[in-house]
Amino acid sequence: MSAVYALYDDGDAAQRAVNALRRAGIADTDITVITGEPMEDFEFSHIGTKSRLWYVAAAGGVAGCAGATWLTRMTERAWPLATGNMPIVAWWPNLIVIFEMTMLGAILATVASLIVTAGLLRRRPALYDPAITAGKILVGVEGSAGSALTAVEQALLAGGNAELKRS
Repeated sequence: MSAVYALYDDGDAAQRAVNALRRAGIADTDITVITGEPMEDFEFSHIGTKSRLWYVAAAGGVAGCAGATWLTRMTERAWPLATGNMPIVAWWPNLIVIFEMTMLGAILATVASLIVTAGLLRRRPALYDPAITAGKILVGVEGSAGSALTAVEQALLAGGNAELKRS
């Protein structure tokens, strides 16, 4: 699996390269754009912004809430302490534990999701070039081979003044 990328000096050239890659039939999910600073004025900055992180955090919160509710209720029912005319399961004190476990579930699910989506568990390093820290903009495609490789290279050179590289 190889990667082809180009380094651009300004956002306009990078945007032209992204548009050329799209015209060449490359999907937005296959295009990688890395900048050293935010480029919100350009359309390429919106590639890869859709995320399902909210659903993951909500599922973790629901799991934490369900686990805490089960834990507090079953603990109180396993060792019932008869206290006057009061119920065995006291919900008001349990809400503290339920809230904390709900937040813990949401936080742990979010952290696990961020570790996976950030690619921190990759065996192979992600597409990157040290020139990005010097202000360059990287536009590239990973996994291109054969006839698609020449189309990708031509599309990247269509952006203008670019340094074409392979990894």
